Amino acid sequence: VQLQASGGGLVQPGGSLSLSCAASGRIFSRYTGAWYRQAPGKQRELVASITSGGSTNYADSVKGRFTISRDNAKNTVYLHMNNLKPEDTAVYYCTYPGYWGQGTQVTVSS
Repeated sequence: VQLQASGGGLVQPGGSLSLSCAASGRIFSRYTGAWYRQAPGKQRELVASITSGGSTNYADSVKGRFTISRDNAKNTVYLHMNNLKPEDTAVYYCTYPGYWGQGTQVTVSS
């Protein structure tokens, strides 16, 4: 089983990025997918999650700016990030129960 996260990069404050997490080796359409992030010196925290039925949950710090979605046909979960702030800088990880992706770096800086 492999979760391949992509889409990270360097963006200016106020900018946007979209992350993708493509799963292979197992079908995850029945499971809740989520994105976590870990900034230097801080604990890993939940950013957003999405159930198999499409119900979503967000950390207060990203509500109204980030959107999590999924395409079960592609076995992929997405995180669309708008109005990015320097405090969003972190390594972002995608996860399904029992599995973690390798992380993708998001840096928000002018």
